[in-house]
Parts: sequence; C-alpha cells; structure tokens
Amino acid sequence: MLRYLLLVLGLLTLGFLVWHIGLGRIYDAAAQLGPVALLVLLIPSVVMYAVEAYGWKVTLGPSAKNIPFWRVLAIRTAGEVVNMTTPTAYVGGEPLKAYLLKKHDVPMVEGLASVVIAKTTMTIAEVLFILLGIVLGVWVIGGRDSSGRIVAAALLSVGLLAFGTAAFVFVQRRGLFTWILEVLRKIGLKIAYLEAHEEKLRSLDRTILEFYSHNRPAFYTSTGLFFLGWMAEALEVYVIIYYLGGPAMAPSAVSIGALSVFIKGGTFFIPGSLGAQDGGNLLLLKAFGYTDVTGITFALLRRFRELVWIGIGLLCLAMMDRGHRSLRGRDARDRPH
Repeated sequence: MLRYLLLVLGLLTLGFLVWHIGLGRIYDAAAQLGPVALLVLLIPSVVMYAVEAYGWKVTLGPSAKNIPFWRVLAIRTAGEVVNMTTPTAYVGGEPLKAYLLKKHDVPMVEGLASVVIAKTTMTIAEVLFILLGIVLGVWVIGGRDSSGRIVAAALLSVGLLAFGTAAFVFVQRRGLFTWILEVLRKIGLKIAYLEAHEEKLRSLDRTILEFYSHNRPAFYTSTGLFFLGWMAEALEVYVIIYYLGGPAMAPSAVSIGALSVFIKGGTFFIPGSLGAQDGGNLLLLKAFGYTDVTGITFALLRRFRELVWIGIGLLCLAMMDRGHRSLRGRDARDRPH
C-alpha cells in the first residue's frame, strides 16, 4: 500500500513541476531535438550498460567463462529492469540474474556470489564517483550561498555510504550469510528456508571469500570498469545539456551526474525514484546556473532513456524465458516414452 502511495505522490510531484514550469516551454525546449539527437543521447547509456556488464562478467566463476558476453549483457539488462522498477534498494534484480545464469549451467552458488561481489565493486566505484562529483562541484560552484552546508551534508552522507560499503566487504570476508544466520539464531528467530539451506549458504560464503583472497586483479578490474560505467553516465549529462543549448562543461557534467546518482540512491524506497529524482535533477541544474526549463527537460530526457532500457530489459527477459521454454519442450520431446 505504501509503495502505491509513494508512486502516486511521485507522479503528482512530477506533474506539478511540469505544470509550474509550463508544458509549452518544456515542449519548445525538447522540440529542438530531432530523432538523430535522441539516438545520440542513448549512446552513453549503451556504453554504460556494456561496460558494467563486463564489470560483472569478470567476477563470474569458471562455470560462466564460456557464456558469450552478449548473453551476460542480456541477463544483466533483464535484472536491472527489476532494480529500476521496484522499491528494493536496487538489489531486487540480483537474485534474478543468478537464476538466469543457472539456466546456462552456472551453479546457483557461483551466480549469487558473483552478483554480491559485483554489487560491492559497483558500490565502491559509485562512492568514488560521488566523491569526485562533490570535489568538482565545489570547484565549479565555488562559494555560493549555502554551498558549504550542502557540501558538508553531502560529504557526511557519502562518508556513511563509504563506511557501510567497507563494513559490507569486511562482513563478506568473515562470512556474510553465515553471520546473518548466526545473528538470527542469537535473537531467537529461525527461518526454516535459511536453516534448510545452511550448507549452501556456507558454500556461498566460501566462494565469496575465495574470490577476495585469490582474485584481487579481477576485483580491481571490476571496480575500475564500474567506475567507467558511472563516468559514462556523466557523459550522458554532458550530451543532454549540449543538445539543450548548453553551455556544456565536463566538470559540471561529472558533478551533476554524480550528485544525481546520489539523489537517486537516497530515494530508493520510491518506485523508480519518481518525482524525487526529477525534482533533484531540476534543483541540481539550477544550482549550476541552468534555467528551470533546461532542468526539467533534462530530467524528462533521462526518464526517456530509462523507459527505453526498461523496454529493452523486458524484451531480453521475454526472449530468455521463451528460449528456456523452447529448450524444455525439445528435451521433453526427445525423452523416451
């Protein structure tokens, strides 16, 4: 019920912003973009999805080494649809990725270990990206009114995020799922499903620990690739502002992109961060000297990109499901009666 209430509030917020700024003014700003420009606007997100998929692929175990990259990309795109459309702190699609890998003979333990590790390296890269964005933001905005308080609040929030990420890595090295099971037992709460799969949880912890102990180059490579993926998001900011009439500046684009990611992550409890993300993008661009029309048009164009990738993700999911059903049907026909 709360999810639907937040969704409605988000839609009302977005609708109010569009009404307040003026639909005609927004249309005039967007009308200068033709089909070619819209396609160009999608290029940075294509780069981002491809680089991040490879960042996940390097964390996969030996069972997945023969899976083509395009299939890994399709699986990750399908999982990201769940992350983007459900209020699950952007982790709801991770088990789906492991499940889809299992259909390609990757053990569930290896698949789950890879999504946990990839989520960790992605978050580390995200923290670095946001820190870079704050530094560049201070440099670009300078000593404007209240900028000091905003920067202090942002640094505090990022510090907490960095601390949480470091703690998460520490617990993983000590056995994340075993630790969760032990904590639940200590407080007198026993979950039948977890108790029945205790050995698999211990195996999952061993797989994660083995990766951290023996695959440090892959860990650093994955983190670097995810950082490049975040930088591709900054490239998207630059391209959108350029097509909206600019002026487009690389430092501002990186800072806006990073702080936008920060806002989106902080409003994960709202489906699609609807309303909050759009209002945040509007305020960000105004803080960097752009007009409110440019700000809201920028926000709507980023929504356009999200809708495109949601459609692509649903298509990937449907095609993989159809392929799996077809394979099962063929196996059933070939089975002797």
